[in-house]
Amino acid sequence: MDLYTKNGKPLQVLGDLVYSRSGIVVGKINENKVFGKDGRYIGTISSERLVYRSEDNDQISSPFSVANRVGAVKANRAGSNILGDEPNIPD
Repeated sequence: MDLYTKNGKPLQVLGDLVYSRSGIVVGKINENKVFGKDGRYIGTISSERLVYRSEDNDQISSPFSVANRVGAVKANRAGSNILGDEPNIPD
């Protein structure tokens, strides 16, 4: 699956885990939402974009532990006008 943030930053997806371009763990996919290692809401996946939606912010998942991985070379995409804000993703 190709996944980008609302503003077009590329993300890596391996199974149900999401990593930043540099290989830092962003979170785990649960249905169409991504939750951080502490179980807090990161964003919602919509049309291959990860967007932060305040109405989904009250959801929590189980915490988890996983190692970072090697970064990947992937170009940015143009931003999207999809409903929501840019999630706070480390790069």
